[in-house]
Amino acid sequence: MYSPPYNQVEDRAQLLEFMRANGFALLVTGTGGELHASHLPTMIEERDGKLVLDMHMARANPQWREFFDQEVMVVFSGPHAYVSPRWYDQEERVPTWNYAAIHAYGVPRIIEERDYKHRSQRRLVAALDPQWLRKFDALREEYVKNMLDGIVNFEIPVSRLETRWKLSQNRGRREQELIAAQLEKSADSSGRALAALTRNYLVPDE
Repeated sequence: MYSPPYNQVEDRAQLLEFMRANGFALLVTGTGGELHASHLPTMIEERDGKLVLDMHMARANPQWREFFDQEVMVVFSGPHAYVSPRWYDQEERVPTWNYAAIHAYGVPRIIEERDYKHRSQRRLVAALDPQWLRKFDALREEYVKNMLDGIVNFEIPVSRLETRWKLSQNRGRREQELIAAQLEKSADSSGRALAALTRNYLVPDE
């Protein structure tokens, strides 16, 4: 991903928070030169100081059959919005699109062990729907077995991350503040979230 140095974020805690907040990720594979992508819920874990992505997909999805010890990419997308040149002090400006994203890379490892698959799904329910967790635990064993047989669980130990927080940092603090002020008026929740993110990454005053 193209990302100038002033758009890159390296703070691990901030990256973890972002990935967990935007955990419905895009898995991209390119085995044999043919691209495939799936939109999947993703749990982000830390193990011995390393990031691991815990994911699953339907067994009927052929993409998992492309995991041949080759690197894949997982895209985490955050808030984004159009930025109008009308918002700047200077007239000679062009439209742009601001956003935040992380690309995570690693080699997937399929895990068929049934207890692991059950624990993985339980962690997902606990994180996303804790009020239903007791009912999840009470599901019939045969029903759970059939459901688990219908999915493929896999982990991706993350080997590298690429980041881009494109928040007009190159335009200076004044223009960042003008952009944030306009985005805060947006009827779109993504625009308002981008405004808050922009204010968190204002460049220092000149």
